[in-house]
Amino acid sequence: MIDPLAEVVTLLQPGARFSKLVLGASPWRISRSDAGEPFYCVILEGGCRIAIDGHQPIELLSGDFVLIPAAYGVAMSSLEPPPPGVETPAPIALGNGEFRIGAPDNPIDARMMAGHCSFGSPDASLLVSLLPQLVHVRGEQRLATLVQLVREESREQRPAREVVLARLLEVLLIEALRSAAGTNASPGLVRGLADGRLAAAIRALHDRPTHAWTVAELAKEAALSRSTFFERFSRAVGVAPIEYLLTWRMALAKDLLRRNAGRVAEIAQRVGYSSASTFSVAFTRHVGRPPAQYAREERAAANGA
Repeated sequence: MIDPLAEVVTLLQPGARFSKLVLGASPWRISRSDAGEPFYCVILEGGCRIAIDGHQPIELLSGDFVLIPAAYGVAMSSLEPPPPGVETPAPIALGNGEFRIGAPDNPIDARMMAGHCSFGSPDASLLVSLLPQLVHVRGEQRLATLVQLVREESREQRPAREVVLARLLEVLLIEALRSAAGTNASPGLVRGLADGRLAAAIRALHDRPTHAWTVAELAKEAALSRSTFFERFSRAVGVAPIEYLLTWRMALAKDLLRRNAGRVAEIAQRVGYSSASTFSVAFTRHVGRPPAQYAREERAAANGA
């Protein structure tokens, strides 16, 4: 049986951007804007507050891990932030990927590792839409160990460095996402897979994406009534079942087109469409470009043309 979470993370093609060790001396406050990049942070000692994209701040303590698959605005502060209007000096680079922030004369009371990664897939935004907006995990030492391994590998110029980093980041993302499973997770694939009934339907859908699934058939896979399944799936995953199927089919189609894995008619069949014309209409509506044009432009971009 295909593993939906592993499929999504693998298609995202995660790669390392940078990772740093931050030493905080209260009080301090920093904020930054990102263009929808993945951000992660693990608290090694002490604590801090973090607010993502204008949401209410979350208090992070030693052992806490946070992952934001697409961050646009991140604000962090010490547990006791500076008074309003008091500016925090710019972080001081200590060398070796370490930074100190906060009052220069105060003792360090927080240590954290933070980093950004990138998703190599040109279709990252579509795939990220299947994931929770925020992952917050408490007390998982494995995550801290993985972040440390990413940091160490990114600082060394050893053979096969990029391959090792890509695999480490895949493991880090999967570990973080499955650790966050449950009703407290924000809507997305992870929360859907945490529900045993919904997981059966999601796995069947990923296992046979070419099947002409109906809500009634998926509800049968989940051993739920049609109405209960539809409502439960939409609430947990954040989209309706057939919309999720369409999103996944388009992700598969884009990957096949980019890799020149067949003619449009062949790819149409491989993602569940009976004819090239039906597929082309659906693809164009969803992506904004016909399949042949999409494949041509993506390959040209990849070749630096």
